[in-house]
Amino acid sequence: MSTLYVEPIQKTSEVLSLVRSAIEGEIVRLELALKLAKERLVPFEQKYGVTSEHFISEMAAEDLEGGDDEYVCWAGEYKLMQRLQEKLQRLQEINYGDSDLLRPDRSTG
Repeated sequence: MSTLYVEPIQKTSEVLSLVRSAIEGEIVRLELALKLAKERLVPFEQKYGVTSEHFISEMAAEDLEGGDDEYVCWAGEYKLMQRLQEKLQRLQEINYGDSDLLRPDRSTG
C-alpha cells in the first residue's frame, strides 16, 4: 500500500481534495476500460471454450483458426486487461495521509 502526502505551502486540504478527486476519476476510467477489455475477451473464450488465462499459458497461434492475427488480438487484449488491473489495484490501494496533517513538522529535526 502507498501513502500519499500532500504538503503545499497553502490550502493543504484543497490540494489534497483535488488530488483525491483526480485519482478517483482515474479509478472510474480504469474500471470502465477494464470492463470493456473483459467484454472483448468473451468472444475468444466462447469460441474456443477456454479461459484467457488458459489461452495465454497453454495455446499457440497454431491452435487458433485465425492463426497469428487472432493470437495477437487475443493476447493483446489479455495483456491490456492485466495492465489495467494492475494500475487500478495500485490506485485503489492509495492511503491518503490527511489524518497525518497534524504530525510533527519534519523541518525541525
